[in-house]
Order: sequence, then C-alpha cells, then structure tokens
Amino acid sequence: MTTIPNLFSRSDYALAMPMLVLSAFAIAVLLVDLFLPRALKRWNAVLALVGLAASGLSLAKVWFAMHLIATSGPARFSGFLGSLVMDRFAVYFFLLFLAGAAVTILMSMHYMEVENEDHGEYYALILFAVVGMMFMASGFDLVLLFIGLELMALSTYVLVGFLRRDKRSNEAALKYLLLGAFSSGIFAYGLSLFYGLTGSTNLGEIADKLSLRLANNPRDPIAMLALITTATGLLFKIAAVPFHQWAPDAYEGAPTAITGFMSVAVKAAGWAMLLRIFLFMLWPMRAQYTPMLIFVAVATMIGGNFAALTQSNVKRLLAYSSIAHVGYMLLGLVASDGHNNSTGIKGILVYLLVYTFMNLGAFAVITSLRRRDIIGDELDDMAGLYKKAPSEAILLLIFLLSLAGIPPLAGFWGKYYIFLSLMETGHYTLAVVAVLFAVLGLYYYLRIANAAFMREAIDAEPVKIAPGLGVALWISAAATLGIGMFPELFLRAVNWSLALSQDTKIIGLLR
Repeated sequence: MTTIPNLFSRSDYALAMPMLVLSAFAIAVLLVDLFLPRALKRWNAVLALVGLAASGLSLAKVWFAMHLIATSGPARFSGFLGSLVMDRFAVYFFLLFLAGAAVTILMSMHYMEVENEDHGEYYALILFAVVGMMFMASGFDLVLLFIGLELMALSTYVLVGFLRRDKRSNEAALKYLLLGAFSSGIFAYGLSLFYGLTGSTNLGEIADKLSLRLANNPRDPIAMLALITTATGLLFKIAAVPFHQWAPDAYEGAPTAITGFMSVAVKAAGWAMLLRIFLFMLWPMRAQYTPMLIFVAVATMIGGNFAALTQSNVKRLLAYSSIAHVGYMLLGLVASDGHNNSTGIKGILVYLLVYTFMNLGAFAVITSLRRRDIIGDELDDMAGLYKKAPSEAILLLIFLLSLAGIPPLAGFWGKYYIFLSLMETGHYTLAVVAVLFAVLGLYYYLRIANAAFMREAIDAEPVKIAPGLGVALWISAAATLGIGMFPELFLRAVNWSLALSQDTKIIGLLR
C-alpha cells in the first residue's frame, strides 16, 4: 500500500495560525448566527471582534516564537514548501488589516441595524476577506497569492452588494464583480506567462531565471507581455488610472462602513501584493516597468484630483481622492532604487498606516449621518453638521486636513516621505507636480468642511452617535493626531518592518 508523504510540518501550520484562527472565528460567526434571535444579532459583531483579537494574539505568539528560533539577523521564516513567508513586512500588514477590520466592524454595528441587514454573514465575510489579505501579504508563490486575492475579492463583491433592497448597492456589486473578474483573468494570464518562461511559481526563483533570460534580450517580447498583463491586474486592485472605473460606483453603492474598509484594508492588501511582486519577482525588469509606473502615477494624480473637484456625493469624492492618493504612493515606488534609497517604500508604508485611520474616520462621520429616511452621503447632508454635532464636525475637519497632508496631522508624514524620496533620487519635476496636486486636493476637502461649518442645516434632526461608532471615531481621531504629533514611535515600526532578511532577492533593499 502506497503512503502519501507528509509534505507539511507542524511549523508550517504554526506560521499560518493567524489565518487559521480567523477562519475558525468566521465559521463560528456563521454557526452562532443561526441560533441568535433578531434582538441579539449584535453579538455577531462582538464575536468577530474577539476573532480579530485572537488572530492578533496568535500573530504575536508566532512572532515571539520566531525570534526565539532566529539566531542572527531579522527573523524570516517560510512554510508550505516556500509558498508562505512570515517576515516583518508581512507582520506590519497583518496589523494594518486587523486594525482596519476592527474599526470597520465597530462602524457597522449600528449602521447595519438601521439598514435592516444585520446578519452574521456580513461579519463572517469581513473576516474571510482579512484572511485573503493575509495570504496576499505573506504569499511568496504565485498560486498562493492568487488564491488570497480571490478570497478577498469574492468576499468584497458580496459585501458591496449586501444592501439587497438598495438598487445602488446591487448595481455597484455587479459592476465590481464583472470588472474584477476581467482584471483577475488578465492578472492570471500574466502569471501563467511568467510560469511558462521560468518553470516556477516561487517569486525568488522567477526573479533569478528572469535575470538570466533578460541578460541576453532585455526586451524579450513574452516577458514584456507578461509584465504588462501582470501590472494591469495589480494596478486594478489599487484603483490606479486607467483601471479605476470600478472604484467610484463601488464606493458609492456599498454600505458606508464597507466603503471605508475597501478604501483602506482592501487597498493595503493590493499594495502588499504589488510590493511583493514588483520588488521581488519583477526586480530584474525594473528598467522596463519604471517608465510605465511614472506614466500611471501622473495620470492617476490628474484623474483622481480633477474628478474629485466636481463631485457632490461625498463617497464618490472620497473615492476619487483615494485614487489620487494611489498616484502619490506609486511615485514612492518609482523613487526607490533598491540599492541606496528606500525612502519611497518607507513613504508607502507610512502612507498606508496613516490613511487607514484618517480615511476610516471620515467614513465613520458619513456613517453616523445614516438614518431611516436619510442616506447621509451627499454634500447637502453635511450642511450644518457643526450645529447639530460640534465634536463630530471638528473630528471630520481633522480627518479632512490630515487627508490633505496638513501638519501636524498624520497625513503630512505620508506625503513628506514620498516627496523626500523624489528629491533624494533626483525626480524634481515629479516632486513639483505631486506638490501642486496636493494643494489642489486641499480645495475639495475644504468643500466638505465648508458644508459642515458654514452652511445651514437642511433638516433639524440631531445626529446621534451609537456607542460602537463613537469608539471607532475616537480611535481614528487618536491615531490621526497621535501619529501626526508623535511620529517617532510609528516611524520606528515602519523602519522595523523594512528590515528584511539578507537573503531577499533585492540587493541592499530596505536595510
């Protein structure tokens, strides 16, 4: 009788413990929901929050064990035949995903009750989406990365259309599904070409074999086609121009809490995977993809900022502003040469950290405006907010100024390191263009603030803040102010996350 060899060890499963714990809690939420009466559905959210905390504790336990094992250099371990890596880069993104999901769930507790859609599946899908994000951040194999991407994407498609009685939500989900499936097909085609060229799905092995192949023919047509199709799929996931068409409709139609979740956690997962692929697998093709990234970055800043100027729906306005922020971050990737300069990558990670809290805070304010007869996502709905809820209006102003990059708020540091990296690497023209668009962004953020502080309220109904939403607001505000005024601790965390092991395929990158 032939026995099947045991390919995986206990240490492999230990590395995946944060994902396994979160998956178990997602299943538990689905099962518990079957027995909860309608009046107790809020316990689904509580169980989901406990699951996020348990996943965070398991992550800490795994990292502590890794440090005990590591004898020299930064800890970096791989499992499942090298397809999954656990390093500081992955841990950093794991914490971002968990924090973003926790704030989203706090925002959702009252909101989903108002929408009459308070179901366990909603919270389970958020947890499953985070599991997919974790695989995207820690995957070092094309197959695992694609599985993680699809798990996140499928969960998000359903979450966007979760308001079944809302035509906008249904339309947004359908558009997002069709465009997402199309982009995933292009992305998968690009990955298959790289597999055909190199005979491997491991990012490191692909990089080595690409280097040998491109040494003889730097403009290899098959490699160029693989690069273009792979980059197309990645740029779609972060909503870069011209692959951004799905974002405004999906942001507007989705439940507001999910809009915030998509704008921070889903986008951060896309960036984690993009950085893994561009900085490891595609590093031998840097000379080929840098001009493409410059074009896309500038087009994204132009498209996002100018489109945001004309919006009257706040969710669409923030969607376009989110697209503009992607343009700034792409410049950070352009400005990181991988040998002597990593400030751009540092800027991207700082940007994703501060963006998580300031953008979720802005969407938390929009969420609070949802009442039975008021959707609350138009500029007119913001009118007179200062008179109806002064503290909430002031917090909104803090989030908006932070998004605009005004010191001493958190958003300033993200732009600062992006602009600094451009100056350090001699991209002076790009730096000037980025600064000009940052000034333009201030205008449309102040349009929202003007409505909240200067206009008269259209309705006299007071804005009531549910406890969970209040906690989400103050967490976001504390992070936005804390990172801005005391950045040293958080910058150390970013520097810590960039101290990858010496066996990475990028010589001298992120030391």
